[in-house]
Amino acid sequence: MTDDTMPILLVPGLGGSPRIYAPVMPALWRFGPVMVANHIRDDSMGAIARRILKEAPPRFALAGHSMGGYIAFEIMRQAPERVTRLALINTQARPDTPEASARRRGQIARAYAGQYHDVMDELFPGFVHPSRCDDATLRKLVHDMGDDIGAEAFVRQQTAVIGRADSRPTLSAIRCPTLVLTGDQDNTIANSLSVEMADAIEGAALTIIPDCGHLPQVEQPQATTDALLSWVQS
Repeated sequence: MTDDTMPILLVPGLGGSPRIYAPVMPALWRFGPVMVANHIRDDSMGAIARRILKEAPPRFALAGHSMGGYIAFEIMRQAPERVTRLALINTQARPDTPEASARRRGQIARAYAGQYHDVMDELFPGFVHPSRCDDATLRKLVHDMGDDIGAEAFVRQQTAVIGRADSRPTLSAIRCPTLVLTGDQDNTIANSLSVEMADAIEGAALTIIPDCGHLPQVEQPQATTDALLSWVQS
């Protein structure tokens, strides 16, 4: 190892846990210590980002998946000087639509009513490529991650997601090397929204992974690893 290794901080998405990054972590670990941020303890993006920054190394490469991307944008607003590289994985810069917020409030109500596992099960088809809707291993992973965080944390996360800011106005301020990665058939966050981000961030690299939905780390781990390795070494 050289003296210039850089810590890598990975932020999971809504209902996600460190398991989502397991397939890509060993390759990244060769370049520096790899940490997975805890994003389940607060119910606003500002508070989540502040706590992550308090626990993070002084400077780090930052990758955020889905909701983790929303958190990454908030980290970039609070402490851009601490982020050496940015990876935005299957996420978007836009705020919630009224329709999306209403859907989330319904899921919150069902989680409070003891139907958390049902909510996770209904979310699953939107998380994966259409060809993987019957993939029992991936479905179990989504449920296991849901169990990792629990219903109360899921409610906090949904509350934070509903209240998130519009990050489009700050995209042009991002100056560090940036990767925007998405699947070709993401049914949760359309890859057109990744194109929008990549176009607005100066010098951003856009990678659209074939045969992939919203969970590229586990749907297409090798292609995702290759893209992240290129990013770390950029």
